Amino acid sequence: MGRPITDTDRRAVRRHHAAGMSRNAIAKKIKRSASTVSKLAAEMGLSFDRAAEVATATAVRKADLDQRRTEMAHRLHDVAERELGKMTAPTLYWEWGGKDHDYAEKSQPEPTPADRRTMMATAGAALDRSLKLLPPKQDPGEQGRSVVGELMAGLARDYVARHGGPPPGADDDQAAADEP
Repeated sequence: MGRPITDTDRRAVRRHHAAGMSRNAIAKKIKRSASTVSKLAAEMGLSFDRAAEVATATAVRKADLDQRRTEMAHRLHDVAERELGKMTAPTLYWEWGGKDHDYAEKSQPEPTPADRRTMMATAGAALDRSLKLLPPKQDPGEQGRSVVGELMAGLARDYVARHGGPPPGADDDQAAADEP
C-alpha cells in the first residue's frame, strides 16, 4: 500500500490546479500517481476537464489547415496557368550528341506537340487538384433564388394537396411565364 494522503498533498493539488497544471503534471510534481491526484481533485470538487481547451485548439488547427489548403490550391492554380502559358511560348531545344559530343540548339516558335501534351496534362492535373482542395463557390444570389423557388414550389404542392387544384389565377400566371 502507498503512503497515506496528507493535507500537504491536498493543498498542493489545489494550488497547482489553480495554476492551470494538468493532472499528470501535478502528479509528477508532488510525486503521486495520476489516480491519486484525480481522487483528491474529485474530493475537492476540482476537474481536469479540458474539453473547452481541446475544442479551441481543434478550431484553431482546422482554421490553420483551411488556410494552408487555400494557399496550396492557389499555388496549384498558378502552376496550371504557367504550364498553359508555356504552350504557345517560343521554346529552345538543345542536345549533346555525336561522337564528338557536339552541342546543338534550336529555337522554335512554340513547343512540339508532344511537349504541349505534357504541359496540358500537367496543367490539367494541377487545376484538378486545385479545384478539389478549394471547390468554386456557388453564386449566393443563385443559391437564394433556388431556395425561394423550392419554397414556392412546395407551397404550390401543399395548396394543391389541400384544395384539390391550383390556386385561382395560377393558370394565368403559368401561361404568362411560358410566353416568350
